[in-house]
Amino acid sequence: MEALRPNAQRAKTALIFLWIVFGLNIISLISEYMQYSLLQSAMNGGLVTEEEASSNDLRERGISFLYLLAYIPCGILFICWFRRAYYNLHLRTDYLRFSEGWAAGSWFVPFLNLVRPVQIMTELYEQTDAILLKRVEGYTEKTNKPLIGFWWALWIISYVLGRIFRNAETDTLSGLISYTENQMLLSVIIIPLGLLAIKLVSDYARMETLLAELPEPVAGLESSVTPGAEQAADPSVPVN
Repeated sequence: MEALRPNAQRAKTALIFLWIVFGLNIISLISEYMQYSLLQSAMNGGLVTEEEASSNDLRERGISFLYLLAYIPCGILFICWFRRAYYNLHLRTDYLRFSEGWAAGSWFVPFLNLVRPVQIMTELYEQTDAILLKRVEGYTEKTNKPLIGFWWALWIISYVLGRIFRNAETDTLSGLISYTENQMLLSVIIIPLGLLAIKLVSDYARMETLLAELPEPVAGLESSVTPGAEQAADPSVPVN
């Protein structure tokens, strides 16, 4: 039986960055509320000094820079972990719907990126459960479809709202207040999204450890999950 490729360290690194992004989202929400209070004060005729305005702008720009600095590697690390997990599952069962390259490539294909990643995440849990339930004594099912569904629903909502809010008008005080309100709403959505992503990666990392410890080949093992569509073509993303 071919050994699974190491993925535990990828999971740990992805989790570290997910926690960093989660923390920055909380800080961002607090900062946005401070900006909102400052703008409301100005709208109601209160005195806002140039020093207060400059300090607010500097804080907001600094947080945005740090967030971008953490978010990009977080996304890359998550996708690297995600693809390796799907690749490893291919070594343990023949009943997967897609080639492992789609675990990375599907995030970058317009429209397909709205459905394919969640299909693969669901399949990771369902198929791994199907194997472990049959081969590991005392194992209890980890599949949590509602949790995966909530994770993906929040991802879609944040993705759509982010694109809408990106074009908001900020040249006027009222427009800047509206923009800040939108950003606070987005942060409120992204915070639980981050927690769900952390739980999904953590739970599956433990499942993958058990998968790697299986003593015998399971090729041809009859899955309890319907395989569905034929395996899709690989978008030729090389395996690291």
